Amino acid sequence: MPKIRVLVVDDAVVVRSRLSKILSSDPELEVVGVAANGRIALAKISHVNPDVIILDIEMPEMDGLQTLSAIRQIYPRLPVIMYSTFTRSGAIATLEALSLGASDYATKPSNLGSVEATNQHIRDDLIPKIKVFGAFFTPSAITHPVVFPVRSDIQQVEVVAIGVSTGGPNALGVVLKEFPADLSVPILIVQHMPPMFTKLLAKQLASKCKIPVDEAVSGQIVKPGHAWIAPGDFHLIVQRDKTGVQLTTHQASRENSCRPSVDVLLRSVAQVYGAGAIAVILTGMGQDGLHGCQCIREAGGQVLAQDKATSVVWGMPSFVVNAGLANQVLPLNQIADEIMHRIRSNQVPLSDL
Repeated sequence: MPKIRVLVVDDAVVVRSRLSKILSSDPELEVVGVAANGRIALAKISHVNPDVIILDIEMPEMDGLQTLSAIRQIYPRLPVIMYSTFTRSGAIATLEALSLGASDYATKPSNLGSVEATNQHIRDDLIPKIKVFGAFFTPSAITHPVVFPVRSDIQQVEVVAIGVSTGGPNALGVVLKEFPADLSVPILIVQHMPPMFTKLLAKQLASKCKIPVDEAVSGQIVKPGHAWIAPGDFHLIVQRDKTGVQLTTHQASRENSCRPSVDVLLRSVAQVYGAGAIAVILTGMGQDGLHGCQCIREAGGQVLAQDKATSVVWGMPSFVVNAGLANQVLPLNQIADEIMHRIRSNQVPLSDL
């Protein structure tokens, strides 16, 4: 099997050297070129023919965003993974890069304490993404689909919980902007992102949507017509008490190598809302959300999944679909309408309250 060909673009020679060494140590990868800025990278692409480009954001002469725009004009399908610093400016630029067509991003290791910890961060965070976009990734097969009895007593929808990873910021923008200002249910979201990125994502989405979108804070009361995103490095759950349903964030162990985890959120949603929940699994790597969707279905709730054609990576939705957990599989641009249809078709008329 041919190796995945990688072009590394970064102005720091130490970063180029370290990435080249670590990526080349993987038998499935080959670093076919390096470049110190965007202009050099653009000149090299046609000569080294990479399968994936690792692209720094902050560079002299031609920065990552300018380079990405130029790449997308000439090579619209060439996978580009942004390699960003773990700073506010890096997060802002990363979100902009994703909106410009970057395939994904990885954060540069910082304050990890040792060279080996730094190297392991690269192996864990960057290499799997390179393999996904280099087409070496194959999801594990689900052996026995779960079969649920057909229900005739679908309960009124009380909450929508969304799980998403790779390709998520753009996918969330497509879905959330379609919800009306008078949306009758709350929206709870787990997007796999580090701290600071999620707060900026919430702010970005809020500027495009009719409903408020915020990063979740423990103790907030869940209310209709509002969306909350789990903060980076914190799980998000819901808990019911005398005052209503509250948001709680915590830092228990990672699940599916993720914190926040979709499974953690969906388990709590199933427990609190039962058959009144809709779970939505959008584009993303891995299988986070699979167990949570089973909990939602066992509680009588509904599950929607994004289809393969419109997913950046059909990983998370594929596990849910292959397990027989999805009530419906839809292209991204139809998901909001389907959610609204399911909310409205089961609303209790005011005269019945």
